[in-house]
Amino acid sequence: MHYRSFGRTGWNVSEISFGAWQLGGQWGAVDDEESIATLLESYEAGINFVDTAQMYGVGHSEEVVGESLRRWQGDKVYVATKIQPTVWPSADEDDPTMRGRYPEWHLRQGVDAALQRLGVERLDLLQLHGWFRSGVDELDWLETLNALRVEGKVDKIGVSIRDYRPDEGVDIAELGLIDSIQVIYNLFEQRPRDELFPAGARSKTAFIDRVAFDSGSLGGLWTPETYDQWEDGSQQKEMFRGERFTETLERVEALKKLVAPFYSSLAEAAIKYVLSSPEVSTVIAGMSNSRNVQRNVSYSDGEPFPQELLDQLAEHNWPRNYYK
Repeated sequence: MHYRSFGRTGWNVSEISFGAWQLGGQWGAVDDEESIATLLESYEAGINFVDTAQMYGVGHSEEVVGESLRRWQGDKVYVATKIQPTVWPSADEDDPTMRGRYPEWHLRQGVDAALQRLGVERLDLLQLHGWFRSGVDELDWLETLNALRVEGKVDKIGVSIRDYRPDEGVDIAELGLIDSIQVIYNLFEQRPRDELFPAGARSKTAFIDRVAFDSGSLGGLWTPETYDQWEDGSQQKEMFRGERFTETLERVEALKKLVAPFYSSLAEAAIKYVLSSPEVSTVIAGMSNSRNVQRNVSYSDGEPFPQELLDQLAEHNWPRNYYK
């Protein structure tokens, strides 16, 4: 496992991190003991950063992660969690106001609940699950988070940019008001390279990448029958409904042909593409079993990404929001 600096925090984090959304049960049925075993195996393999949130299974993901920490006897594992706003704006709303979405009572209540579920005395990294760019002027959220840091309940703070809106993070990245920014960045969503990453590099803000596998498609294992095999009501069945699945699969097949001369799988190319950006501190990878852990950890080998392939991938940029 290779490690990277987490912005200006002084942390060294594994460049592959454990994404714990699926532990909440929204991607299909899960067994908590199996989830804990998978977490512990990932720690043994060198992963020392876990990303979770209150809304992942209404806190259940945090509880499972917390139990894994209680059983772990090794080196420090950093846990990043998130608090969602009181009211989410519509995904189609371009400039929602920040003020009032993270009132003091809401943040304090959320922090206390997360501390209890995780079983820790201080949160390593608390992220606002929805960031809205007017927050650089409406700073009530920051006053509360700074107070929580002074009180010792929170160590570092960050934000998670709304799905497929990397431009909304440029201002706060430039200002360096927070320690980290979480953003969608993958073979289909390449725009963070343009403005967001350079802005964060200037302020030494850490970047956490999410959705590196495009919610599963860039794992390269889908077939025409995959959609019908998903559980009704599951996250992926909702996201890739209708023609979305077919169009995504067609584009995935094109990518597989493109990367084949360079990598043994599309999944390897997907992770290593993200890691080719030095601004990225860690890539969140969802893992539900031992095979996932071994596969994802193997991609951390320090090998450079081929420039020839990087140039060819630019034409495959295809940002779209299937969370809507």
